[in-house]
Amino acid sequence: MTRKERFDSFVNYFSEHMPVAETELAYDSPYELLVAVILSAQCTDKRVNMVMPGLMKAFPVPEIMAAASAEEIFPHIKSISYPNNKAKNLAGMAKKLVSEFNSIVPSEIEQLIQLPGVGRKTANVIASVIYEKPAMAVDTHVFRVAARIGLTVNAKTPLAAEKQLIKYLPENIVHKAHHWLILHGRYICIARKPKCEVCGITGICKFFNKSKVAS
Repeated sequence: MTRKERFDSFVNYFSEHMPVAETELAYDSPYELLVAVILSAQCTDKRVNMVMPGLMKAFPVPEIMAAASAEEIFPHIKSISYPNNKAKNLAGMAKKLVSEFNSIVPSEIEQLIQLPGVGRKTANVIASVIYEKPAMAVDTHVFRVAARIGLTVNAKTPLAAEKQLIKYLPENIVHKAHHWLILHGRYICIARKPKCEVCGITGICKFFNKSKVAS
């Protein structure tokens, strides 16, 4: 199987079986998603979704969060992983969003990564989910699943994986493929013991076929 055939089969399968693929983070505005994604680093979406209603009630718009200190934000996110750092990042992000971007979440990666707490992965999520740009956020699920299937080859870093995925995926599919890989990794192709018995893409999966030969 050529690499193009593998990518084509991947896209065809998920286009049919998961035509609607969205983030599991709950949000009502670009600002809310930005806050949620910052909180989600090394934390589950479920936990973030539990915290967000109270946090947004206290800081419903960027201007109100920008006027708050990290110490004022902290109590609302203390059940999140690394709450001290994230409170500082949220305070800094809101201040910069208001002062330099007129409270509008930017669509460009280069602008997004200027915001405190926003790395390339977070920026790609915002660009992809909000603006449907061909941006591929490579988290642990995407990195693992893409390598297992064989969509990426010898990608040693998330950036290397991102470049390979962007190169071979159709541009109009990239923003959706990001969710396909995350959700597949979260529920089927899990880290310790992938559920190959219920996976619909074993026919194109390098990991599965190597395991089958080995057994």
